[in-house]
Amino acid sequence: MNRLLPWIVPCVILLTWQTASQFGVLADQVMPAPIAVVEAAWRVTRSGELLRDIWVSASRAFAGFAIGGGIGFGLGMLNGLSGVSEKLTDSTLQMVRNIPHLALIPLVILWFGIGEEAKLFLVALGVFFPIYVNTLHGVRSVDRQLLEMGRAYGMSERAIFWRVVFPGALPSIFVGLRYGLGIMWLTLIVAETISASSGIGFMAMNAREFMMVDVVVVSILIYAALGKLADSVARLLERTCLSWNPVYAEL
Repeated sequence: MNRLLPWIVPCVILLTWQTASQFGVLADQVMPAPIAVVEAAWRVTRSGELLRDIWVSASRAFAGFAIGGGIGFGLGMLNGLSGVSEKLTDSTLQMVRNIPHLALIPLVILWFGIGEEAKLFLVALGVFFPIYVNTLHGVRSVDRQLLEMGRAYGMSERAIFWRVVFPGALPSIFVGLRYGLGIMWLTLIVAETISASSGIGFMAMNAREFMMVDVVVVSILIYAALGKLADSVARLLERTCLSWNPVYAEL
């Protein structure tokens, strides 16, 4: 029964959507019926357009995530472990964090043009701060008594890091990971609709030009499905890595 619960609300929404379309409450020009959306999805899949655009968008998203997330994780760890590094860089990073990264799009286009570099930069910048802040918080939130206990038992600093600090910071790191994945897709959607010649965003904007509302809805649902898939993988990884934690073992 618990496995069926998450599907109840989506099924009710689909049934309501289909019923409203059939009785003319929702016009096709505003929101096509689910059956029409499925037909449009099959049409673009059969042409090969959908799979190609999904591959392009996913490649952009995860390349930007790897760059921004890797830098954010590294700096979060460094600033969490070193007070000198935190004093040197954290204030500057916090000031930059308060600038909406999507507001930088005109400047990014001037810097990088409308090629792949601009999209990767925006995704990396959007992902950087959630992972940085949560990694820093996770390291700083480790119980100091556990650190003192490890030193009292003669553990080296490296052993304390791998056996105490890193496991203790993992819950917060995974929060940043999941939040960063959401920002990743949000940023990519905007970047692809502004300047792209391929990808899901390009498919949506191209369909808009020809008033193909069903294809636009397909694009939106694909973004949602990819975001949900990425979050599910992150949750599975979270449960696997934190199986020693009673809180996560019960999930």
